[in-house]
Amino acid sequence: MIQNKIVVRYQDGKILKGQTSDFLPTKPAFHLSLIDAPFGSSTIEVKVSEVKAVFFVKDFAGNREYKEVQGFSASKSAGGRKITVSFQDGETLIGTTQGYDPKRTGFFIVPADADSNNDRCFVVQSSVQNVSFV
Repeated sequence: MIQNKIVVRYQDGKILKGQTSDFLPTKPAFHLSLIDAPFGSSTIEVKVSEVKAVFFVKDFAGNREYKEVQGFSASKSAGGRKITVSFQDGETLIGTTQGYDPKRTGFFIVPADADSNNDRCFVVQSSVQNVSFV
């Protein structure tokens, strides 16, 4: 079973890090094994309705000093539709999406910056202030 490394950011600002094997964009909840939980601990249920976004990450530590490029490279072609997402808390993500539909619970975005620690991000529509296509 594939374990995805994720960082869950809640709409209230809470952040959890761990692994999941049952995240699906169409399900109302998934389970998270926290990275700092003792061995053998049970998973916690994460309700998507409470979440701002789920970040599928390369590394849990990340690099706090790194500043993501907020645009697209002219030399690299972007797969999918270029999009800018503004969250209600003021954060902005720039990347590409294959399937944005405002009627769905959420959508995936791949960061424009190839050096980002995020492989992709599932954005929960209820946490979004504005979406624009570039």
